[in-house]
Amino acid sequence: MDETYDIAVIGGGLAGTAAALAVAQRGYKTALVAPRPAGEDDRTTALMMPSIELLKQLNVWQSVQEAAAPLRTMRIIDATSRLVRAPTVTFHASELDIDAFGYNMPNGPLLTALSAAVDASDTVIRVPQTAVAVAGRLDRVDIVLGDGASISASLVVGADGRNSKVREAAGIAAHNWRYPQTAIVLNFEHEYPHADTSNEFHTEVGPFTQVPLPGHRSSLVWALAPEDAEAKQAMPAETLARVIEEKMQSMLGKATVVSAVQRFAFSGMIARSFGHGRMVLVGEAGHVFPPIGAQGLNLGLRDVLDFVSALDHAGGPANAIAAAQYYNRARRSDVVSRTASVDMLNRTLLHDFLPVQILRSGGLAALSAIAPLRVFAMREGMKPGSGFNLLRRSGHLERDRPAEARR
Repeated sequence: MDETYDIAVIGGGLAGTAAALAVAQRGYKTALVAPRPAGEDDRTTALMMPSIELLKQLNVWQSVQEAAAPLRTMRIIDATSRLVRAPTVTFHASELDIDAFGYNMPNGPLLTALSAAVDASDTVIRVPQTAVAVAGRLDRVDIVLGDGASISASLVVGADGRNSKVREAAGIAAHNWRYPQTAIVLNFEHEYPHADTSNEFHTEVGPFTQVPLPGHRSSLVWALAPEDAEAKQAMPAETLARVIEEKMQSMLGKATVVSAVQRFAFSGMIARSFGHGRMVLVGEAGHVFPPIGAQGLNLGLRDVLDFVSALDHAGGPANAIAAAQYYNRARRSDVVSRTASVDMLNRTLLHDFLPVQILRSGGLAALSAIAPLRVFAMREGMKPGSGFNLLRRSGHLERDRPAEARR
């Protein structure tokens, strides 16, 4: 194989497959370089509405909608035993005049739907090989495949995870860090309906988060000390289910574990740049988050949206260097601000220093009590910049009102 493409996407996960479909819709000859996914992914992802809109644009939403549950209410509950505790904060989608913040769905069916769309596309060529070497040239990027063949592209999208070969080839450094936490992840059935509500219990060792799935089912991400996570994973399913019911304060009744129990160490990573030369980074090639606040894949899909916009702005892959520069500028504030906010939220949970706990509790109390602040936070959580844009529009409207009306 000695093919030349407009764009090559390296990495066949959710963000990479979405990126390949998005650029192929522009008519560019696109290669998706990745082996076909092996095994089923039992994890779920809560996608906010901007991400759902992208899935609709890619014509895959209708294939996964039945496996998804709407998120109409999101609740933060202080389940610590500390001296200073925050009030429960409840976010309702109706406060934004929308039906739902987004949808929670299993990763497996979503990746299957995205892969099926790739197979049906006339402009995406699946190259079911691992990229073993990537080299940038003045006019192209060369990719050596696992079978010894090679391809080239005007522009390469690295969606190949935190140990990205594309990031290394582009000469982009990354900052990595770890947290003293490990998450167990599973799906469970419960006795009572969840009412399309997600409950995030804040504990001294991190969040315990239940997110609805269709029917009387939910997914769970539970942050623990590493040794406790290992012990919970080894528990008989019936014993673990009773512990989950207790942690949920029995609000969903009896629990039954219905999936494998997976375990993931908490860590973080952010690339120093998101594009250089003829290469750009999307998804976990550019940023890695602990599973807190539904940021990971939502951020990766915003990468895809901003990449397509940068590509349009630059005039296509023929102007790949300009596209990478536009993309890097577009992504920096979003990724850096989300990294900082998720890191701060997690670390304040782990910190026993009283002033830190007072600050955290005061912030949550303000969100609970002040409706405009809560609405602002919800808008920013769904789509970065939308809360600030609303404030700016409100300010302009106020200035434009006649003086008599402002009295």
